[in-house]
Amino acid sequence: MDGGEIRGRDRMSGDGISSPDRKTTGPKSFVLDTNVLLHDPGAMVSFADNWVLIPIAVIEELDRFKTRNDELGRNARCAIRFLDSLRDNGKLGEGVPLPNGGRLQILLDRHIHPPGGLLPAIPDNNILGVAYALHERGERVVFVSKDINARVKGDAIGLKVMDFEKQKADVRAIAAGLRELDVGGEVVDALYKDGAVPPPVPDLRANEFVLLRDAARPRHSALARYRADGNVLKALSKESEKIWNISARSAAQRMALDLLLDDSVRLVTLVGPAGTGKTLLALAAGLALVLKEQRFDKLFVSRPIVPLGRDIGYLPGGKEEKLAAWMGPIFDNLKFLLGGKSCPVRVTPEQMMEKDMLEIEAITYIRGRSIPNAFMVVDEAQNLTPHEVKTVISRAGEGAKMILTGDPDQIDNPYLDASSNGLSYCADRMMGSTLHGHVALLKSERSELAELAAAKL
Repeated sequence: MDGGEIRGRDRMSGDGISSPDRKTTGPKSFVLDTNVLLHDPGAMVSFADNWVLIPIAVIEELDRFKTRNDELGRNARCAIRFLDSLRDNGKLGEGVPLPNGGRLQILLDRHIHPPGGLLPAIPDNNILGVAYALHERGERVVFVSKDINARVKGDAIGLKVMDFEKQKADVRAIAAGLRELDVGGEVVDALYKDGAVPPPVPDLRANEFVLLRDAARPRHSALARYRADGNVLKALSKESEKIWNISARSAAQRMALDLLLDDSVRLVTLVGPAGTGKTLLALAAGLALVLKEQRFDKLFVSRPIVPLGRDIGYLPGGKEEKLAAWMGPIFDNLKFLLGGKSCPVRVTPEQMMEKDMLEIEAITYIRGRSIPNAFMVVDEAQNLTPHEVKTVISRAGEGAKMILTGDPDQIDNPYLDASSNGLSYCADRMMGSTLHGHVALLKSERSELAELAAAKL
């Protein structure tokens, strides 16, 4: 925004909002809710050359979060530090320039009554009241919040509202299955014979799966994965048919195993509803690569503490007992895979942990660590924010492989949805990289009842 668009010094308007004159036809005024900064402290520089307005109630809410040891506390501290750094550019109460060309102002007025039937004792309503007062004065106001209910209330009182969408993913892209291409029968035959064929179309992404179907005989088909480094479609590995003591039950499960067993693919994202086998496949591959083939030193398994960011300290017992309450599904899968007569290696999860070949940890405790040469599985990754996923992936040390699994339609974080959660964001942003592979598992393999529940309930 050109500095000439800010006219004169601050003045006190008739409605009690202290601010510079802002043209009603010029830059917009984005009023940020607290949860936007707790989700992404960098949101303040995400609105181009416009005004970013932060009510004093938001600063006070950040102050209440700053002492927490979870991701919300870290984001609160980061936002406060950034605001402190802006003081070098002027007075925050009058408006200061932002690095991206916009301007930021902290609105100090706290005696504005929310319109309509909104109760003034509720902090969100006070923030809405500030936005509404600016709107009534004729400014081009947009209220930005991750809270659906706050957006509903803002819309009800006549405000323009929006979610913070900078870190939104293309849900359709990550939920899509494999690409199907009609080709000549000789192409399908060549893939079976040689194991690889040139790509029939030019726009394939790295590690994208393709079903080649004989145009004359549709039942004559073959699965392949595009290898960008050699510009070829390569048939799925034989290993992908069966691993450890389980067999792939669908084409999607074969695709997942093909990625899980490929050392050149260092990051795998698996999405799908309950019962599709995401976690079981990842753990089975991890056990095979750690215990049987010894391609990794350990199997590292983690999942978020739900609700997101909550510590486990309030649970009784020591750390292992506390974790057991959250890691029950992981132990269930491990006991299933390590039990039975067909298990390739006779060992228990407890014995693996004693030998440092298995580590089960809460997401809360991996910040700052570097984990080399490990097969790392992060379950329920849809409950992580994009920033948290970035933090988790950056823990992977030399030789490590990271697997993120989850269902974007089952999210416990009230400020995340199918397109803004960390799992979807990661899958969308990483798609096309030779180090990343993605599979959407759509069909439940747990039982007919589980599949019916996923589809109907």
